[in-house]
Amino acid sequence: MPRKKLQRFAQLNTLANVAQIDQADSKEKLATFLQNKRLTLELGCGRGEYTLFLASLNPDQQFIGIDIQGERLWFGAKEAQEKKLTNVLFLRIQIEHLADYFPKNSVDEIWITFPDPYPRDKQIKKRLTSPRFLNLYKKIIKPEAVLNLKTDDKDFFLYSQESIKSFGGQILELSEDTKHLKDNYPYTNILTYYEKIHLKARKSIQYLKFQLT
Repeated sequence: MPRKKLQRFAQLNTLANVAQIDQADSKEKLATFLQNKRLTLELGCGRGEYTLFLASLNPDQQFIGIDIQGERLWFGAKEAQEKKLTNVLFLRIQIEHLADYFPKNSVDEIWITFPDPYPRDKQIKKRLTSPRFLNLYKKIIKPEAVLNLKTDDKDFFLYSQESIKSFGGQILELSEDTKHLKDNYPYTNILTYYEKIHLKARKSIQYLKFQLT
């Protein structure tokens, strides 16, 4: 592993705004952070672009970026410190473990930003909009919670629609190209590191807003 990556991994344990699955006090750190305010999660957050941008716009709310890739979280955590965003926490865990960290009716909104589409049929259970994960989200979200998905993969976009409908969820907004939503849905205009790459390749970005009623 390159030296810089090793240094960033080592620094994660010293950052006050990062909790890791292998830290004995990770759940205590999360409990200390939470203050009974509106809570938004960004799943597979990478460098946490959505987490950081939303937190800067909504200082009275709390935001948690979740990813298992430590080096990516390091970038988000350091930027949060530089911008003095005290309403941000980064949680390094597998998304499968969400229910171990968040109790029932504790989450107001979820953003799923450019997840791995896992295109093979045998990988369906790994897709973050599969019934397995939708059931997991339903365990921790509030009844009126809103979930958002952004992807550049059309097949995954179509799969997600069918999965949500089959699960009994309700699609509130659907767009095959987010550039048409910028006026009415300004948050979809936030660009992640990977989204910028997709746009340079002239890919369209799809968006779903839904509830698991």
